[in-house]
Amino acid sequence: MHRNAPHNKSSLADAQLEPFRHYFKRTSVPAHTVLLREGMVSRKAWFIEKGCIRLWFNNQGKDITFQFFFENEGVSSIESFETKTPSLFNIETLEPCILHELKQKDFQTMRTESTAFNDLINATILRRMVYYQQLFLSRIKDNPQQRYAALVNDHPHIVQRVPQHYIASYLGITPVSLSRIRNKRNS
Repeated sequence: MHRNAPHNKSSLADAQLEPFRHYFKRTSVPAHTVLLREGMVSRKAWFIEKGCIRLWFNNQGKDITFQFFFENEGVSSIESFETKTPSLFNIETLEPCILHELKQKDFQTMRTESTAFNDLINATILRRMVYYQQLFLSRIKDNPQQRYAALVNDHPHIVQRVPQHYIASYLGITPVSLSRIRNKRNS
């Protein structure tokens, strides 16, 4: 399910970002802060220096988590950000975060002025599409035990850092079912 991570591990010190550092605003954000609400148009993107962020949406009153982001990863509702349409999901910090915020107009300037940055963004979008395809197929063909095993094997940092009820939501199961799977796996 998680074999190919969608995230682009880089840092703001990377050569293609260095000329644009002045566009990024460094900010500290408390845990459980919603950076973007579902239905709002995204006007910012964030690069995570420290912390964890989740992407989720509301389905008939139930939170459905579908992605986590960590240090040295960029996060946005790229669909909303690029098309100026309402976001289909929320972006929320799970831990206290140090973020580098980038406004939409500055992002567009960077894309226009730098082929290398544009290539980086295109590669990131492609990896995210592949990730979503794998997630979709995993939900169809893998049972919850297989999805949890893949998560533990491929992304143990998620299991270590993310509260269990968000992991259960991410796996498409209840927290009680996740507890049973974990107990069975550990016995």
